[in-house]
Amino acid sequence: MSENYTEVSAFLIVGFPGLQLEHFHTVAWFLFILYVTTVVGNLVLVVMFALEHSLQKPMYIIMVSLVLSDVGFTTVALPKLIARYWWNDASIGFYTCHFQRHMIHYFGSLNSLIMLTMAMDRYLAVCFPLRYPMLMTAPTMTILTVFSWLVAHVFPGVTSINFTQISFCGSNEIIQAFCDTLSLTALACGDKRYLSGASYATAMFILLVPLGFVIFSYFCIIISVFHMTSGQGRRKTLSTCATQGCIISIYYIPRFFVYSAPHIPNMQMTSDSRIATTFFYSFFPPLINPFVYCLRTKEIKKTHNTAPLTQR
Repeated sequence: MSENYTEVSAFLIVGFPGLQLEHFHTVAWFLFILYVTTVVGNLVLVVMFALEHSLQKPMYIIMVSLVLSDVGFTTVALPKLIARYWWNDASIGFYTCHFQRHMIHYFGSLNSLIMLTMAMDRYLAVCFPLRYPMLMTAPTMTILTVFSWLVAHVFPGVTSINFTQISFCGSNEIIQAFCDTLSLTALACGDKRYLSGASYATAMFILLVPLGFVIFSYFCIIISVFHMTSGQGRRKTLSTCATQGCIISIYYIPRFFVYSAPHIPNMQMTSDSRIATTFFYSFFPPLINPFVYCLRTKEIKKTHNTAPLTQR
């Protein structure tokens, strides 16, 4: 760092490198509508849960936890990207970028733990239906949820500590929609192998350990389903698990490829494909989760349908 290097004091969010200037406002409007729709749709469910006492059950506690996590993630990630395309304001402060990076991976870790808790809830409900009311009570689910929200800070915190020991010099352009570990590691000075390896190991731990239990739980659920005598119960359980399985696949599989691409020989992703994949798994699930997890349930449909009658 002794010659021809300038210490970085701010970063620039590039976003999609191939996007032409004349399309900036269109993309900004799209992102703004995406953000408002996601936040409003998820917060409506929070209000509904708070007002309707019949929904205050263990399953809905974890759903609300997922909803709040999705709102937090989109609020951390999207406003700066909207400003980048609406006012061509790409600059983000040095410490603001590090804070955004920490929170991006915090909510990612939190979602993984929520998926784990949700899989545990479904596993107990299907495989131990008689003991489920005693094993999974509202206080128990509340404790698990609070534990997840606290522990999720540990995993990005490890990387944050590593980042305090390195410097940034030269280019300050982040080829991504937001500040994340991969993008900041690429801009670090000196030997980055330890930082890259530690970040990858942390990411794989928080992804693969919950995923391992999720796969195990679904395997046990499928076995239990085929032992059910009721055809209707079998279809209902498989339908619920298939829906959750799709969301889990969207969450885990693209993340694995994005994180693993730099570490797997002959596996290369272009900047545009990496950003597009990250954008998909980051913002599509928060947009559809209210419909997938909540709006299809009978209790919420019943509440929605009877509300106008009550007002009359």
